[in-house]
Amino acid sequence: MKRRILTVVLFLLGIALLLAYEIFWASNTFDGDRFIIVSKGENFQQVLDSLDHAGIIRSKKLADLAGRISGYTTRMQIGKYRFKSGMSNFDILKDIRFGSTVELIIVSIPEGLRPERQAHLLVKNLGIDSTRFMTLVRDTAFIHQLGIESNSLIGYLMPMTYKFYWQSDESDIIKEVVKQFTNMFDSSMRATMTAKRLSMNEVLTVASIVEMETSIDSERAVIAGVYYNRLRKGMRLQADPTVEFILGGGPRRLALSDLDRESPYNTYRHDGLPPGPINSPGKASILAALHPARHKFLFFVATGLGGHRFSKTFSEHLRAIQEFHRVREFRQDIKELY
Repeated sequence: MKRRILTVVLFLLGIALLLAYEIFWASNTFDGDRFIIVSKGENFQQVLDSLDHAGIIRSKKLADLAGRISGYTTRMQIGKYRFKSGMSNFDILKDIRFGSTVELIIVSIPEGLRPERQAHLLVKNLGIDSTRFMTLVRDTAFIHQLGIESNSLIGYLMPMTYKFYWQSDESDIIKEVVKQFTNMFDSSMRATMTAKRLSMNEVLTVASIVEMETSIDSERAVIAGVYYNRLRKGMRLQADPTVEFILGGGPRRLALSDLDRESPYNTYRHDGLPPGPINSPGKASILAALHPARHKFLFFVATGLGGHRFSKTFSEHLRAIQEFHRVREFRQDIKELY
């Protein structure tokens, strides 16, 4: 009788151990590495759904049991997780509970983006709150805490490649981006700015216009020189990017009616520089604004073949415009043929 009871107990114990093994320690196997993202406000069932959808767990029910028994269902760390084949349910749930393998996410912010477009990029890649991001960009108290003497961070959000965690705090992201700007704008650049009696706002404003005018590095200083020449002569800048800034969105072909839009940023209607930068320029454009080329050019227009043609007089400029239109019409004709 005792032997029979012992046999039954050992049998049940074996089943319990086997079940415990299946619930907690059995391997989850799959090809390659698999990823999930745990976001703010997600509950345990939503995380299980993500694990199941990504093919990381063999059984959603067993993983659910493992979580409930271990108590790993209430507190989870947000972030992007990488899981390798062979991890057990316990390994996976413990990882999410403590965030031990949360990965940094690489985000590249291109030159010339306005904060709204930067926010859109960060929403897509990091899941941030774009509204809070934009509020901080215009929060003067926050801006001054960063050591920036401006009413807006337009121009100071340094374009480069960063590494952030998923749903990093918006203020931490901005602090890092502005930190990289202040590191880039070193003492020699500040000395040049002071020697030329330029303000930071003026430098960044010119640089932001140059950034939108050309992607050719050899042209940046030449274009900056054109704008400084026009300012010295009391001519309006008549810079298309400033009108595009008013209209919002990306670069576009402007209509004559667009040039008549009333705004302090419309350099077709108002003298001097606009009130501030129209985007966050890269280092190359900032250096061009600090070290413009010396020449007598007052006008420039696209060649239609890449790059720009620069002119000293308005009559030269008109001929360059006519040539641009001929090139564009020719290219359109060729396109229609093929």
